[in-house]
This record gives sequence, C-alpha cells and structure tokens, in this order.
Amino acid sequence: MSSTVGDSAPAAGTADRLGLKPGMVVQELGWDNDTDDELRVAVEDAIDADMVDGDYGNVVDAVLLWWRDDDGDLVDGLVDALTDLVGGGSIWLLTPKVGRPGTVDAADVSEAAPIAGLAQTTTAAVSKDWQATRLVAPKTPA
Repeated sequence: MSSTVGDSAPAAGTADRLGLKPGMVVQELGWDNDTDDELRVAVEDAIDADMVDGDYGNVVDAVLLWWRDDDGDLVDGLVDALTDLVGGGSIWLLTPKVGRPGTVDAADVSEAAPIAGLAQTTTAAVSKDWQATRLVAPKTPA
C-alpha cells in the first residue's frame, strides 16, 4: 500500500485527502490555463469558499502551488508560497505527472524543499494530469 492516491479517485475525494475542510482559507498560486478545473472546484467545495490569490494579504491555512518545469526557480516559488502560510499549514505543490508537458523532476522537489525550509511528506495523484506533493515546515522545539 502506498500513500499515492489512485487516478480513479473523484476530485471531491481528492480534496478530502488533501486535508481541506470547510472554513479553511486556501491560497492558490500559479494558476494558468492548464490547471485542473475539476480539482479547483472540488477544493472550493471542500472548503465551502473561493480560494484566495497572492494578493490576499492575510494568513492562509494551506497553499495550492501549481508549478511547471519552466516556471522558474522552484526554491523561490516555495519561499514565496510561505509568505501568508500560517504556522502548521501546508503547501500542496501541484506538478504535471511524468510524461506530461512541464513535468518537474522529483529530485528537483526533493532538493528545493529543504532549501526553502520545508519537509516533503506525501505525494498523491490528484487528477489525470497533475500530482500533488505536501510540503510542511519541520516542527521546531518550543
């Protein structure tokens, strides 16, 4: 058994697997015309609200960061995604699956996460073309 969600999972179930609940504030970064609208709707249904964008200006519980290989420096993108994230929140890095245009090498994610101060926890197939990697700030002693 792996921690990867199967391709056949409906988008609504996927939003639940991402740990998104009603009342959470979710920030979406990196949206473009290639993002998965079905997944976006499922996320908004799960949180019972619209996602906010980069101009929100307040803390958020989670960030959905759509990222493609040609989007620039992944470390910079992850650091920017941390700007509004509440302590204990998570970044879901959404990247095209292997073989799709814009695929991000898993090694690039593994290298970028710790440089940005994040730990990689889970990877899940969230749609036909996209996979999600959960990144969190490592717990530090109080």
